[in-house]
Amino acid sequence: MVKLLFVVLAVIMALALPVGAQFEEEPYPEPAPEEHFYRGRILEVDQTREEEHDYYNVIEQELLVRLTSGPYRGEEIVIINTFFEGDPVYDFLLEEGQEVIVVTMGEEGSFEQAYVQDMARDRGVYYLVGAFILGLLVVGRMKGLKTVITLGVTIILIFRGLLPLLLMGYNPILLAIGTASLAITFTLLVIGGLNVKSLVAIMGTVIGVIVAGLMAFWAGSLAQLTGFGTHEAQMLYFLDQNIDFRGLLFAGIIIGSLGAIIDIGMSVASAAAEIKQACPEIRFKELFNSSLNVGRDVMGTMANTLILAYVGAATPMLLLVMGYEIDWLKVINMDLIATEFVRGIAGSIGLIAAVPVTAALAAYFMVDHQDN
Repeated sequence: MVKLLFVVLAVIMALALPVGAQFEEEPYPEPAPEEHFYRGRILEVDQTREEEHDYYNVIEQELLVRLTSGPYRGEEIVIINTFFEGDPVYDFLLEEGQEVIVVTMGEEGSFEQAYVQDMARDRGVYYLVGAFILGLLVVGRMKGLKTVITLGVTIILIFRGLLPLLLMGYNPILLAIGTASLAITFTLLVIGGLNVKSLVAIMGTVIGVIVAGLMAFWAGSLAQLTGFGTHEAQMLYFLDQNIDFRGLLFAGIIIGSLGAIIDIGMSVASAAAEIKQACPEIRFKELFNSSLNVGRDVMGTMANTLILAYVGAATPMLLLVMGYEIDWLKVINMDLIATEFVRGIAGSIGLIAAVPVTAALAAYFMVDHQDN
């Protein structure tokens, strides 16, 4: 029975992926061939020129930059850096010793049109990722290694599967559910093993994710969300791709709620398995109620985690609304604000739904029905 359910679940997920493809465009727009990016270090700031205007000052710096990556590593070039003084968005004062990203225009190796695109920030990100992985391995040991593997597979599924297929015009909601299902199945099988506990956690989590998607679709349709609530979505409109923006919004909600729902699904299934092992003669109703009580405790913290994650990301927007004292009726009807509300609440509803479903499935599959 368990093997049959695994096969059925795998078939459903496999069928969910290719639904809705109607376009033959390349998955990514071709990058501009005349742009080339290099890492560089500023050796000298020779001179600075200031041009005063009525409302702003233009600062111009002459930089000597040594390239530290690419085929022209070690070559030194002169770059003019121009920016607006006093504006935190455009104030780009550079100093000696800083690492920067240099962009050149034209043929590779031609530095006549070169400028500093931004500060080099990637190493800080890589160091933090390395510390995260090291912490998982030191503290979690084998479990930590499994976590690293499952996280890597999930990232591959998103960046090599979900995102390219979205750009190709696949149905975003079905694609997100299929990708989430694959990520859930692989993650829980690796962490929990091939057993009833993992099966229950997978089924409960998948149902919770589907509920989150359905609630997002229902509330988004009722609120007439457009999918253009963010600047990134508005910029996507100008790509030469056939993208369902409302579907993309709902797909994002599904993926965003995935982590919390996996957590609560596995917590409830693990608790049920431990209770069953400690009390082999336990009946369906008793195991269901015990698992549900555990799920209720976890649900409170997970719902806070999910909501606070969205609030944290929207903090600048919330401060902007409060700072300008915008009327609540206007605020709640803004596409951007309504989108964030739907995003957080729909994910939380999916999380809530996963608790009783997982508890019921655990009680059904783990209890010996001959004694009930």
